[in-house]
Amino acid sequence: MAKILVTGGCGYIGSHTIVDLIENGFDPISLDNLTNSDESALEAIRQITGKTIPNYKVNLIDRNALNTVFEENPDIEGIIHFAALKAVNESVIHPLLYYSNNLKGLINLLEAALAYKVHHFIFSSSCSVYGDSDILPVTETTPLQKAQSPYAYTKQAGERIITDLATGHTHFKTILLRYFNPAGAHPTALMGESSKNIASNLVPVITETAFGKRKNITVFGTDYDTRDGSCIRDYIHVMDIAHAHTLAMKHILSHTQATTDTEIFNLGSGNGTTVIEAIKAFEKISGISLNVIFGPRREGDVVAVYADNQKARTVLGWIPKYDIDQIMQTAWNWEQKRS
Repeated sequence: MAKILVTGGCGYIGSHTIVDLIENGFDPISLDNLTNSDESALEAIRQITGKTIPNYKVNLIDRNALNTVFEENPDIEGIIHFAALKAVNESVIHPLLYYSNNLKGLINLLEAALAYKVHHFIFSSSCSVYGDSDILPVTETTPLQKAQSPYAYTKQAGERIITDLATGHTHFKTILLRYFNPAGAHPTALMGESSKNIASNLVPVITETAFGKRKNITVFGTDYDTRDGSCIRDYIHVMDIAHAHTLAMKHILSHTQATTDTEIFNLGSGNGTTVIEAIKAFEKISGISLNVIFGPRREGDVVAVYADNQKARTVLGWIPKYDIDQIMQTAWNWEQKRS
């Protein structure tokens, strides 16, 4: 049973991935400084899986504390790296914070991985690396355009750092997972998206509005060149994303990578959904009419992006199980249970 270090393990995607890893025979441990999460996720993991997961409250910027994690766990075989700041709007306002945290933290983690001979590394990347692509759906070989936000640039730069490292260290195997718009919650409703900071992702904003935590929901931009004027995104259920990480870890540990030390996979549904369509999908499953207002475009947003996921299906055997209605239903179940 391989021990896997999951950075950001108390966060939204990290905690769901830990559940999936356990259910597929792995032995995960968490590293999370709890900047934008809390350890209640660990209790949810215990209730779902019956397993208690340790969390190291360590900031990746602190190299000495990071070393301690590896020294206390010399049997770590792989790393899944989620821990990063991820709010597009915040990154526009505080770019240096994002460059320092996301890139310095990544470099420290990679240096530690080399020092302690952990040679299997999976990076939580993002569809934001594609920028405003004029090719849709995007494939893993679609040329990357200019990053539309400092957050997106940290993902582009992070991919380059990892790729360069793997090129120079042929024993170091890496996978870059570019996922699109994770949403929804665990089917038990025991865990879901619960950021400490004010939610900015569309689905939790929708459910919070429906529950009465917000007075309204704003659609940012109605004059885009799309079928209803709002941005197009590719919403993918968080448990589908989680399982892709498990499959990627199995793949990388099996040493099946024959042609390159770094592989890239898109993780998306393959379908583009507009913001307005997503709102309507929620209204359909919940029976609730939302108070929607229309505002100007938001800085950092791209017009449209959705995935060609054929490579992940073919190489990893990854098949998304949840559609947009199930995303909205599980997210709504979670909102009602946690509130």
